[in-house]
Amino acid sequence: MKTTCKEDVRSHCSVNYGLEIFGDKWSLLIVRDIVFAGKKTYGEFLKSEEGFATNVLASRLAFLEEQGILSKTPSSADRRKDFYALTEKGLDLTSFSSTSSFGARSTIRSRTRDDARSSLLA
Repeated sequence: MKTTCKEDVRSHCSVNYGLEIFGDKWSLLIVRDIVFAGKKTYGEFLKSEEGFATNVLASRLAFLEEQGILSKTPSSADRRKDFYALTEKGLDLTSFSSTSSFGARSTIRSRTRDDARSSLLA
């Protein structure tokens, strides 16, 4: 994957630049797994309930590393294993937790409305 430079984007709007980097759910799910689930290795990300395809996971990890969002450090115990961590730039993304809060609230509201409808129709 190619590194996105501010010169390569469609506009210089900060929202657009963010979308150019995180225009797919997989990148955000990797960041989520690091922040909220403490995942650090390829194998741990692969076990996410969303079901990453191996090629998608490998390309997203490489892309996020190229963008300076993640750093990759080889394990001292097992050189075949790498540990991924958020960089300073990546830590700025932790503000997306408000997006996940919105998603959680919307899901709960939707389920509550569906339950209410079901009980009215029963």
